[in-house]
Amino acid sequence: MYRRLTKNPNYYSLQGTSNVHLSEHMSEMVETVLGDLEESKCCKMTDEGDVSPLNLGMIAAYYYIQYQTIELIASSITAKTKTRGVMEILSAASEFATLPIRHGEEKALRILERKLAHSLPDSAQFHDPNTKALILLQCHFSRTSISTDLRNDQSLILAESIKIIQAITDVISSNGWLKPALAAMELSQMVVQGLWNKDHILMQIPHFTKGIIARCEAHDGDEPIEAVFDILTLDDEVRNDLLRLPDEKMADVAVFCNNYPNIDVTFNVQDADDVVASDPVQVVVKLEREIDEDDMEEDEINQLGVVSAPLYPKDKREGWWVVIGDTKTNSLFSLKRVSLHKTQKVTLEFMAPDEPGDYNLTLFCMSDSYLGCDQEYSVPLNVAVGESDDEESSEEEDLK
Repeated sequence: MYRRLTKNPNYYSLQGTSNVHLSEHMSEMVETVLGDLEESKCCKMTDEGDVSPLNLGMIAAYYYIQYQTIELIASSITAKTKTRGVMEILSAASEFATLPIRHGEEKALRILERKLAHSLPDSAQFHDPNTKALILLQCHFSRTSISTDLRNDQSLILAESIKIIQAITDVISSNGWLKPALAAMELSQMVVQGLWNKDHILMQIPHFTKGIIARCEAHDGDEPIEAVFDILTLDDEVRNDLLRLPDEKMADVAVFCNNYPNIDVTFNVQDADDVVASDPVQVVVKLEREIDEDDMEEDEINQLGVVSAPLYPKDKREGWWVVIGDTKTNSLFSLKRVSLHKTQKVTLEFMAPDEPGDYNLTLFCMSDSYLGCDQEYSVPLNVAVGESDDEESSEEEDLK
């Protein structure tokens, strides 16, 4: 840029091209940018000019999102935010501000808005690209038919959404809120599969319709057909009668059902009998994919973790959030995001509660790509009195 300034000084509003002019211009530009980042709480500066990153800045840099977006997330998320609120924050991201509003498109957006599952915020304007993003997100979840131009715009929105949702989750985690974090994770699943979180999980399977699901629900076999794995366990004749799909579509069904993750989760609280108030606690969690490698070819093993998502515009591999928290107090103690091929081990670390007593925490294993395969486990934690507390108690008894 230093070289470009001298080639086209008028474009950059330079008063001259001497070394002094160039240095002043560059210094002013750097100070302005850093000032904006400091105001957005992405970095901090000392009077001596030392610059250091803050948590929001590191999250924005890691996910490569704009600083205005991370500032918006931090100022908008609350402890009570639900999936709808996370969706509205996502659609308001600066990354979507450049979406085009073509001639006549406002009318099309108004027509689509009438059928939305959730009404738009009162401040929504149909000429606003972020309003367009919110409408197209809802159309994706409802699988609404849209024009080719809007579908192209929708694909751009979906491709950007996952990394923004991951950033939202990290910001929520930094605040220690459990329920909004789970809501953001569910939104990630919705984006990848193109469904609302209240929809029947069998709707994820390609070519499945409400009619097919109704036949599955009405099936009077030994076991109800409620989950993806239930489709695999059916006899071929029964499955063909229920689905009534041609062979090429049945092949798509088979690919999805075989890719759908079956994860075994085990965990262990380290030194569980010696946990004391305000001391570090470690919970070691192991994720293991239940597969029969003897019946699999090498290509199939390499494809483990590849997400089947016909409505998502990019190739994707599974990601998993492993979370531990207290549902009663809406407290998130620790969160790690991991990828999983066959097995993965992760250690969650957090500080034990300040007050001694018995706690019933919850461990969540949340997919970022599939609905219906999340798991949760009760984690009982007995917190003993710390040594310092014992000393204070004995001193109080002595005074008495």
